[in-house]
Amino acid sequence: MTTSTVISKDGTVIAYDKIGDGPAVLLVDGAFCHRAVGPSTPVAKELSDSYTVYTYDRRGRGESGDTQPYDPQCEIEDLASVAAEAGAPVSICAFSTGVPLVLEAVRRGLDVDKLGLYEFPLITDDARKPVPADYHQHLRDLITAEKRGAAIKYFMHTGVGVPAPVAALFPLMPGWTKLKKTAHTLPYDNHFLADALDGNPIPSDRYTYITAPTTVFAGSKSPQWMRNGNTALAHAIPTAYYAELPGQTRQVKPRLFTSTLKNFLAR
Repeated sequence: MTTSTVISKDGTVIAYDKIGDGPAVLLVDGAFCHRAVGPSTPVAKELSDSYTVYTYDRRGRGESGDTQPYDPQCEIEDLASVAAEAGAPVSICAFSTGVPLVLEAVRRGLDVDKLGLYEFPLITDDARKPVPADYHQHLRDLITAEKRGAAIKYFMHTGVGVPAPVAALFPLMPGWTKLKKTAHTLPYDNHFLADALDGNPIPSDRYTYITAPTTVFAGSKSPQWMRNGNTALAHAIPTAYYAELPGQTRQVKPRLFTSTLKNFLAR
């Protein structure tokens, strides 16, 4: 595995790893995650026997910089900078809140070969309550007040839908300190979530710009609202189909997921 850096358009240093040999695949993490925490590095290792896999730390996480004030356009430029290292067009697999970042980057011109999208948190029906109208602002206020622990629990319960008793136990879990280190980037993810948690159907023309072959993945043991939302996403993307993975949850199991992802990428 080779660790390198690339300078994004605004001068921010973005750290990335490259592993394997073959067609290029770029992995994009969701909330809290980066190369040292989350699914991207273990998935990359599983893919590396057939692909050259790029993983990177989104700004504000791991070894990447965090130029202020935050501008969502800069995150798109970060992604484009790493994709340029991989060579366009590149296949991309994104997880959770990394999915809307990738979709917006494609809308703004990022050249992609294939898209694998794992569990975009979308509420598109009444399978669960939408977030309150002040959700995004309240999360920003908690981060501004340096109440990172409260922000994590609010995001996980109100945003992601984790039951309140489970969210309350998060400070007792081994990864709590790591979550707090990247909690200040939660509003960054929320910029791309936009209205995804409002409970409304996806507008029929929202994703018609996507022309690359796409698979939308969800775990069979994930909440019903998540599976419904991702089914709706697949229907809204003209070139997509939906794949429900038996036994998988929000916490994707790299080896099981990668075998399915390889089948898609090889088509």
